Amino acid sequence: MTVIVTGGAGFIGSALVRRLNAQKRRVVTIDKLTYAGNPDNIASLPHPELHRFEQVDICDRAAIKRIYAETRPVAVYHLAAESHVDRSIDSPAPFIETNVTGSLVLLEAALDHWRGLDATAQGQFRHLQVSTDEVYGELGATGLFDENSPYKPNSPYAASKASADHLARAFGRTYGLPVLVTNCGNNYGPYQFPEKLIPLTILNALEGKSLPIYGRGEQVRDWIHVEDHAAALQLAVEKGRAGETYLVGARGEQRNIDLVHRLCAILDDLVPQQGGSKYAELITFVTDRPGHDARYAIDPSKAEHELGWRPQYDLAAGLKATVQWYLDNSAWCRRATQAYDRGRIGLGSKAG
Repeated sequence: MTVIVTGGAGFIGSALVRRLNAQKRRVVTIDKLTYAGNPDNIASLPHPELHRFEQVDICDRAAIKRIYAETRPVAVYHLAAESHVDRSIDSPAPFIETNVTGSLVLLEAALDHWRGLDATAQGQFRHLQVSTDEVYGELGATGLFDENSPYKPNSPYAASKASADHLARAFGRTYGLPVLVTNCGNNYGPYQFPEKLIPLTILNALEGKSLPIYGRGEQVRDWIHVEDHAAALQLAVEKGRAGETYLVGARGEQRNIDLVHRLCAILDDLVPQQGGSKYAELITFVTDRPGHDARYAIDPSKAEHELGWRPQYDLAAGLKATVQWYLDNSAWCRRATQAYDRGRIGLGSKAG
């Protein structure tokens, strides 16, 4: 009963791989190991004999076809993606290649595999397209995204993920492939590559570097612990209805500036600076991201009711545990940042 996890050496993918492996599920990880894919993330699995790693680009049709033929998966969790909005602003093409073309390659492989199964196995098979709330664009001061919200992506990254979502839905409607789509808010937790807000803030603060905040930091995001997200993904595959979309969120709305202040307060408590300085003194406001969405927020009622999913982490406890993880794993942080200087990107000057 093998499952495939694409992007399984990345942040969210590795959380899912670790979860499934701990349950003694047989997992095949497919990961190209680009800058954010890290084999350290899945290096200490409790049941390594049940895990197989394939360093493969999801755009490689022959390799993907081979893996399907050799492993005959009962489900595919598709998480492999270029995912950083700032990078998509500077260079959109890799996002189209991986997030759109790669998703198409996987859907075609899944369809070929599914068509060769008997009726019982066809009914059990699932292909999960793991997506983001950013495909819906931005909200005003009130309201929540739900499964019927219209798609209005505002960044090249969001547009590429929207395209993949539409492809997945089309394969379900046109060919009958049992697909599901999940859309989630901002994830946080251990093993997150330090280009994202929370690990960047933690590591910069510990080194006495500035803590960059885009604009005035008033953008609102809906935060969820990565382990809660991984649990929702598993439930979507095992209990979700084929053809359905499920929004996953922990009702963790927070302004960016408030989130950074919370992180600074946790650091003040856990690793106070000599002389009594506060980490919040390092906050620096910088030029905002082009087209920056003002607010995201998710209504997870459908996932809660149909899947029986509930988040286990509240934001306060999750943030403190996350900060502690980065404090306890300095070696991982050093290796993860070897090829990343944490400099500003995403102003659009490199695109075109």
